[in-house]
Amino acid sequence: MKTPDDRLWFRSLVVEHETALLRYAARLTGDEDRARDVVQDTFLRLFRQDRAAVEAHVVPWLFTVCRNRALDVCRKEGRMTTTDDTGLVALPSHEPPPTAGLEQGELLARVLDLLDRLPPRQQEVIRLKFQNGLSYKEISGITSHSVSYVGVLIHQGMKTLRASLGALTPEA
Repeated sequence: MKTPDDRLWFRSLVVEHETALLRYAARLTGDEDRARDVVQDTFLRLFRQDRAAVEAHVVPWLFTVCRNRALDVCRKEGRMTTTDDTGLVALPSHEPPPTAGLEQGELLARVLDLLDRLPPRQQEVIRLKFQNGLSYKEISGITSHSVSYVGVLIHQGMKTLRASLGALTPEA
């Protein structure tokens, strides 16, 4: 039986993490509707958990369950699209835009375009690190890659992004 405090804790987690999980699930499934189903199932599973068992590591737990559910859905349906942004465009954000000026907006668009060209594993770990603020250890737990391999993927991806951005930036 859930206490009122447990319910309040659960609601606060939905408010705080739903958008990030939707974005992550949409990236993995390539479909906004499937992503919503995956995230809903993730939160249902959280609600059924004993709070004490997951509270200390709830964010990595949410992303791990969300990832596993998304991959299950994709396997079941026989497809997994990791580079389709159609579902991401329509997802609402409760955060202010990350860029203030036009130049920053153009740079962000370039970076996101370059990020989409990276191999799927590099994309996933970079997004978990920089969009969701997860540690290497948390990403390792979510993706089942070793912590050192997560570091390698992030390093390689960032190196490629920097080189690509450097090639796109005109000399001053």
